[in-house]
Amino acid sequence: MKLYKIEAGNFHVDGGAVFGVVPKKVWKKRYPCDDENYCSLSMRCLLIDTGLKRILIDTGTGDKQLNYLKYYGFKEVISFDTELARLGYTCADITDVVFTHLHFDHCGGTTRYNADKSAVELVFPNATHWVGATQWNNFLNPNVREGDSYFPENMLPVQEAGKLELVTENRFICPEVEIRIFNGHTVGQLVSYIHYGSQTLVYVGDVIPLAANVPLAWISAYDTDPLTAMEEKKTLLDEAAARHQILFFEHDTYTECCTIEAQYHKHKVGKTLRLEEISN
Repeated sequence: MKLYKIEAGNFHVDGGAVFGVVPKKVWKKRYPCDDENYCSLSMRCLLIDTGLKRILIDTGTGDKQLNYLKYYGFKEVISFDTELARLGYTCADITDVVFTHLHFDHCGGTTRYNADKSAVELVFPNATHWVGATQWNNFLNPNVREGDSYFPENMLPVQEAGKLELVTENRFICPEVEIRIFNGHTVGQLVSYIHYGSQTLVYVGDVIPLAANVPLAWISAYDTDPLTAMEEKKTLLDEAAARHQILFFEHDTYTECCTIEAQYHKHKVGKTLRLEEISN
């Protein structure tokens, strides 16, 4: 099995949103911000080549809504055609796309305008696209808080093409990749557990956006159900510490992966790693 990170671009968000009720005086010691309180976030996707399947987790924001989303200051947004070619693949080679959830920074790169911008087309035409069933329903009928995070053109073409697979329970999509449902950040978020030899890599998505969010109470203000978010994070971290799993961060500009240490019911970052150190 081969693992590749794909840096799909970066953007900035207010530090108060990233760290919720944690005071800036405390969190700025662990994650930098600029003079306007903005923190840099990445959109780090993961490509898994099992030999039989080529699975992509999340697709970044794409370029369709960049003008509308200019507040976030998106930069270095990639073309998957270019990035996959650099790794020796094409978009048509992707067999599966797994979405943590359908907020614009996680699924916008799934579709693009065609050459004359008259229609939206699939970027990965041969792939099965995996989405939590409750997340899909939330996407179709969003609550007020999440409504601005969902764009129909990002995902409806997937459904129309018959390429949508809804996930209702924890399951394996192949022997190497397990997906589990988490509901605290948004309902039906999927966390992928990649079983790589004797190691397990956990693509944590927005359950733990940054390494600085590892302490249990350090949850994002974007989480729609804070208490559930903390309970789920504890479950994930307890298992990661006990089974020596490695967390893979989607949004942390500075830390790609880490191990977790737990002592006296508290969790902290153990060893920080780059994906290349794990997969080589």
